[in-house]
Amino acid sequence: MNGVLIVAHGSRAKETEVTMEAVVDMVKAKLPQTIIEWAYMEFSDQDIQKGVEALVGQGVTQIMIVPYFLFMGIHIKEDIPRMVAACAKDHPDITITMKEPFNVDQRIADMLVDRIKE
Repeated sequence: MNGVLIVAHGSRAKETEVTMEAVVDMVKAKLPQTIIEWAYMEFSDQDIQKGVEALVGQGVTQIMIVPYFLFMGIHIKEDIPRMVAACAKDHPDITITMKEPFNVDQRIADMLVDRIKE
C-alpha cells in the first residue's frame, strides 16, 4: 500500500501547523484514495519519524516523501535524507523515496502573478 508524507520546514510559531493541516487537507480532498500524512523537519512534535510511523501504522509499505519546500537547499540535500534514512533503518521492509522540492515551476510564477494582481 502506498502513502505520502508531505514534509515542511517547521516553525517556532505553532499556528503554522494550522496552515499546514489546511494545505494537507486540500491535497487529501484531491487524492481521496491516497493515505497522506504531514510532518515538519524541525520545531515540531509532528516530525518525520512520527509521520512515517503514522503511515506504517495504516499499513503503508511504500512511502513517498514530498518536500513542501521551494529550493534544493541543504535541508533537501542532507538533513531530510538523513532523517529518512534513520526511519528506513527502523523499517527495513518499507520502501521510502523522496521527490524534489518545487524549484522552478511555472505554477509558482502563476501564483505570484495572481497574488500581485489581487
